Amino acid sequence: MSVLLVGISHRSAPVSVLEKVAITDADRPKLIDRMLTSSHVSEAMIVSTCNRVEVYAVVDAFHGGLAEVGDLLTKHSGLPLPDLTKHAYVRYSEAAAEHLFAVASGLDSMVIGEQQVLSQIRGAYASADAQQAVGRTLHELAQHALRVGKRVHSETGIDRAGASVVSVALDRAQQVLGAAATGPEEAACVTTEGPAAATRVNGPLAGRTAVVVGAGAMGGLAVAHLSRAGIGRIIVVNRTIARAKRLAETAGTHGVAATAMELSRLTEAMAAADVVVTCTGAVGNVVTLADTHRALTERERRTEFATAERPLVFCDLGLPRDVEHAVAGLPGVTVIDIETLQRDPAAGAAADDTAAARAIVADELAKYLTGQRMAEVTPTVAALRQRAAEVVEAELLRLDSRLPRLADPERDEVARTVRRVVDKLLHAPTVRVKQLASTPGGDSYAEALRELFELKPGAAQAVAAPMEITAIGEHSGILLTDADIALADDFTAGHRGEEQGQTA
Repeated sequence: MSVLLVGISHRSAPVSVLEKVAITDADRPKLIDRMLTSSHVSEAMIVSTCNRVEVYAVVDAFHGGLAEVGDLLTKHSGLPLPDLTKHAYVRYSEAAAEHLFAVASGLDSMVIGEQQVLSQIRGAYASADAQQAVGRTLHELAQHALRVGKRVHSETGIDRAGASVVSVALDRAQQVLGAAATGPEEAACVTTEGPAAATRVNGPLAGRTAVVVGAGAMGGLAVAHLSRAGIGRIIVVNRTIARAKRLAETAGTHGVAATAMELSRLTEAMAAADVVVTCTGAVGNVVTLADTHRALTERERRTEFATAERPLVFCDLGLPRDVEHAVAGLPGVTVIDIETLQRDPAAGAAADDTAAARAIVADELAKYLTGQRMAEVTPTVAALRQRAAEVVEAELLRLDSRLPRLADPERDEVARTVRRVVDKLLHAPTVRVKQLASTPGGDSYAEALRELFELKPGAAQAVAAPMEITAIGEHSGILLTDADIALADDFTAGHRGEEQGQTA
């Protein structure tokens, strides 16, 4: 059984495609259940973030597993298979593990080095585990990936700037607001005041009002960044008012005046805002053109400034997008979305830190693969020892039949002697085969043991040799059998050349 990865991310697809493939927390359990009904899939996990959807499945055959996962994503997204495969990437076996380690390290993120992806992988694992969709293979892979991510962040400076999609978006928003000729005049809004901050940051957000739409992890991160940037007031808007109140209370502990509103009052909240951060994960648009028109009209009625003099900035971090596309065309309105952030130079990381992170990923991948190879040979060693024990017991029974009057002390001594001889004979080959198994091609030694001692596949859970794999393309990172090349090409031909040219 090997791990198959089929994914679509900001590196392989435009935002319009990502929006269609996006998998919400509500959709994830249903899709995992559908995968587990397949005869080819025994374990499954889905990592879905604001800029990627990746399906990890433990499959018994590459072709069958790929067909099942491809069919799942096609039906979920509504995209024809050719359109889907044009933007998808496939990783198999060792390459799937390497990719997940890179993702956990922040090397494959839109903002290189961001840490939020670690919690997203942890959440994906927890969700799959709660459905009993995780077995030994995905458990070990996910846990090792989380350890790799923690090691990268603790041993390198890849995240020294504390950058995330949220922080880069808010930096962009501050640039827009800072360039405005006139500072903000706070609009009236009923709020629940938090404790006054001892020190406030003087900057483009000082004294301004921000609306955070969505009270999940991204919403919490937005509140934290806004508080550190010196925002004057935060309004948390959410479908569930209880969650909005909890997040507003958190903002209050940072010395920021905060209030909570239901989603039905979004237009009212936007009328008071200078910055609107959306991160809901909703299927349709949350912020419509009509709502924005009404909010802008109310803003101008409340203040003496025209819209152009008091810009309104939307940071749309949702996938699918929360803000209707036409909103960006309104005067005085700026929309910063995932597509915008893809082009932001602040999303990069220092070359030295990135190289150090990649070295850690390579080191941890080697350790992981060594452990997996050694685990694969363990059942064969167990089967060999069981076979030896059966031979010993059979010979002792034969001894009893030939020397029925042999006293118990003498019989016990003979039995101990025979077992010691067998243990000493097996010690060197079993230790050596475990050592050799950790090297590339080491599975051939386990196969030799099975052949020499007639250990049938399945006896004492003896494992069959894993499928031979061949790298396709010098830099593609896709590991498949020769028979799988054509099928893999279908999934990667559309963007392999572009992917090979990227450094991160």
